[in-house]
Amino acid sequence: MEDRVYPSSKPIPPPPQAANGGPPSFPPTKGQAYGTTLPTYRPQARKAPPPRRRRRGRCCSCCLWFTLILIVLVFLAAVAAGVFYLIYRPHRPVFDVSGLRLAAFNVSAAGQLTSRINLNVTARNPNRKLVYLYDTASVSVLSDGVDVGDGSFPAFVQDSKNTTLLSATLTSGQTLDATAASDLRKRTSLPLEINVSTKVGVKIGSLKTKKLGIRVRCSGVNVAVPTRKAAPATASTSNASCKVKLHLKIWKLTIS
Repeated sequence: MEDRVYPSSKPIPPPPQAANGGPPSFPPTKGQAYGTTLPTYRPQARKAPPPRRRRRGRCCSCCLWFTLILIVLVFLAAVAAGVFYLIYRPHRPVFDVSGLRLAAFNVSAAGQLTSRINLNVTARNPNRKLVYLYDTASVSVLSDGVDVGDGSFPAFVQDSKNTTLLSATLTSGQTLDATAASDLRKRTSLPLEINVSTKVGVKIGSLKTKKLGIRVRCSGVNVAVPTRKAAPATASTSNASCKVKLHLKIWKLTIS
């Protein structure tokens, strides 16, 4: 049997026609009915991230310029140092032990050390156009690592091609351990080491540089130990030699 399609009982109304036979008109939307216009949604394009190559190129160029500037500054500093050396011919100060006398030296049974040392040190400035500006210097005398006298030299200004005699009286009143006290009581002579620590600046005309630390170490000095009844002993300084070293502190690093 064939299927039959029966029409709906309700006829479908034709679309409304506009006046004068125009296109069909539809009922207004909700926004039009209330007199408002709904905004049209337009998707915004996402901004693409800047390429990494540009950032890397900028970093490389900055590093290159920094390196070039650093090289130029180092070159200019080297040229300035060379010109300064050719003009002024700077030399380190020279120190010599010109005299040492052990006026008193005694170690008690309890290990108490009592000493008095008269020390003379000669400082020379070999430069023709440089003036040295010295701060107060601390002086210590050691014998096989044992401190047998401490004192100081006053601050002074040393002109070019000048020789200055520095004098100080060094004393000690410390208590030694049993081993060191017993060793010193047995000695008839003492090998001495003299250490001087100070700061020195340089004056060039009206220009003054920052003061830097220096250390002077003198060795090769021997002196006889005087007895209670004997006169003070004079040391032999013919073999004495002194070395001058810079003593710099950069943050926590010490360079000597």
